Parts: sequence; structure tokens; C-alpha cells
Amino acid sequence: MKAIEIRNKYLEFFKKYNHSVIPSAPLIPENDPSVLFNTAGMQPLVPYLLGEKHPAGTRLCDYQKCVRTNDIEEVGDNRHLTFFEMLGNWSLGDYFKDESIKMSYEFLTKELEIPAEKISVTCFAGDDDCPKDTESAEAWKKAGIPEERIYFYGKDDNWWIAGEEGPCGPDTEMFYDTGKPACGPDCQPSCDCGKYVEIWNNVFMEYFKDKNGYRKLKNKNVDTGLGLERMTMLLQGKETPFDTELFKPVMDKLEELQKVDSIESRRIIAEHLRSSMMITCDGGRPSNVDRGYILRRLIRRMIRHMNKIQIDLNELSTLIDINVETLKEMYPDLEKNKDVIKEVIIAEKNKFVKTLNHGEREFEKQIKKLEGTKIVPGKVVFRLYDRYERI
Repeated sequence: MKAIEIRNKYLEFFKKYNHSVIPSAPLIPENDPSVLFNTAGMQPLVPYLLGEKHPAGTRLCDYQKCVRTNDIEEVGDNRHLTFFEMLGNWSLGDYFKDESIKMSYEFLTKELEIPAEKISVTCFAGDDDCPKDTESAEAWKKAGIPEERIYFYGKDDNWWIAGEEGPCGPDTEMFYDTGKPACGPDCQPSCDCGKYVEIWNNVFMEYFKDKNGYRKLKNKNVDTGLGLERMTMLLQGKETPFDTELFKPVMDKLEELQKVDSIESRRIIAEHLRSSMMITCDGGRPSNVDRGYILRRLIRRMIRHMNKIQIDLNELSTLIDINVETLKEMYPDLEKNKDVIKEVIIAEKNKFVKTLNHGEREFEKQIKKLEGTKIVPGKVVFRLYDRYERI
């Protein structure tokens, strides 16, 4: 099943349950200085989770473009992404745990046809701030999950909050059993061995945390998130998101163009190019501060890896064309803004090439000055790093 089909099934399913489909907010938040990018589906909905009335009603669903930047250096392995799409459904003081869980189970097993025996779930174990979530566990049993596949964990695993303060609450998470061997007799969803992969998270948002602790919100809300790239990978039986149709055309082209083989570099180039295109399409521009710095860092890291596997940097225009063609059905704005995207990314590439050339000349100059010594002074190393390599 393709990513666009999963997205459409999701929206149609929740429309059937009287949810209004709302558009994805831009990656760059409007009137929210607390974050550089929208990092989750709930980010643009915070005022409504706090009690403000949403013009579309109390039942909402959407797909939300997201960027998370804390794992940039991890991109290149088999799973990390900076840009991703989150499918979500919300209840703003409408339904709560029982109905939310019932709909989630139905969507996974009926619409996506995931065998029920492949699904395990986790619930909040309880602490001094909030009691054990036996209500969710009972709802899962009623839906069809046996008790031996229901696990309880603490706040580190089954409590959700965006940042240090804000709306929050216990969550219940759904995991897909990949069929890989268990890592031991105690293997369960909390393991990182790869047997279990988290696919959906339903947050029961009934608290607000501030410096004084927790207090109850006016309404009991539901906030859910299902990662599209991860679900696409699992349903297609692929090992990584880079093997799905979202990345494969550009990955194939990179393999054709490279002169030095590196799957890590190809993944970094493909991921950072897609992320850079999405950020640029939504109005982001490279700079030395805030989100502009993130965009600059993504583009320059991509260029370094193109150099590493000896891909002609002039091929960047072709790679952008391939991504636009690949993703235009899901993100039509990419095609509309293709010329601007090319202009911004290629200009940043040219600027970085000049920086690298200047850095190489400066490095050679400093090395000549140090002939006959075995130690490079720390201030020289720092200056070269700060001016030419840091980004």
C-alpha cells in the first residue's frame, strides 16, 4: 500500500466517524515563537486543546507536515528522518479513551488489514501525578487485544508533553510485531531490539503542566499521531523508509551517480534534500540563526556527502526534479514552487562551495606557517572550524 493510499484511507475513515478534515499547517509555525518548526500534529492546535473553540468542530483529523531537528546527526541510519508526515485525529472535549481506542483498533485491523496478533499496546503505569490507566487497558481488551499483549510503563514511555510545559497526559501506544526474533525472554515493546515498532500514539490530554505542577484542563481531549513513513515501510515489508516509493527514485539516481559507494551518504542526501525542499517550499530561507540555520545545516550536510561520494554538484537540479515528480501528488506545492526551491538550494550550495574553497586555502596557509612543528594550536583549529566547518 502506497503512502498516499494510507493517508487517504485515514482521512476517509475518520470522516466516517464525523471528523472534519483540516489542512496541514505550514512547517513554519504561525504566531508560535516557542518552536522553530511544527514538530507534531498537535502543535498548531494548542489553543483549541486549551479550550478555545475550533471553527471546524470538536472532531478533527488531518495530515501534518513536521520537522524535528534533534536527530540530524543520526540521519543516515535505517530509520531517522528530520521531515516526516504525521496523521492525526482529535477530540476536543468530545469522545475520550474508549471510543478513541475502538476507532484506532478498527482502522489498523480493518482498513490497513494488520493482523490483530501483530499488535501489542502500552498504557501508563501511574504515579503520584496521575493514576494507573486501567481504563485504556480495559478498552483494549474490549476491542480485541489480550491481556498478555498489554504492557504498563511510566512517564518516560507513556506520558506525552511538548516541551517542559503545556497540555499533556497519559498515552497509549500501539506497536507492530515485525516477526523478528525476541532479544530474550523479557522482550517487549520497550525493547530497542527491532522486534516491536511503535506505529500510533493516542494521548489522553487532560492535564496542563507549568512550574507549579499539574492541573486538570477544562476539557478531556484526545490527540493522536501516526507516522506515515514508518507505517508505509511496515505495510510494504521494507526494512527502511528509504526503500519505499517516497525515497526510492532519488535513492536509485544517487546510486547511479555516485563514484564511491556509501548507503549512509545516499540516505543523508535523500533525506536532507527532501527536508530542505519542504522547508523552503513553506517559506524557510538559509541563514545563521534559528530555523534558517537548520535549513543551512541540512543543505550543507547534504553537499558534504555529495562530495564524499563524488557526485557532481551540478546534479542537484536533477535530484530536485526527481523529488518534485515523486512527491507532487502528496505535496502539490512542491511543483508550484519548484523554481524558487531550486534557486534557494542551489544558491546555498554555491555559497557553501566558496566557503569550502576559502577554508581549504586558509588551512594550507596555516599549515605552511606551522612547518617544523608537531602541534597545531587550539586557537587555529577553532578558527578554522568556526569559520569554515561548523555548519
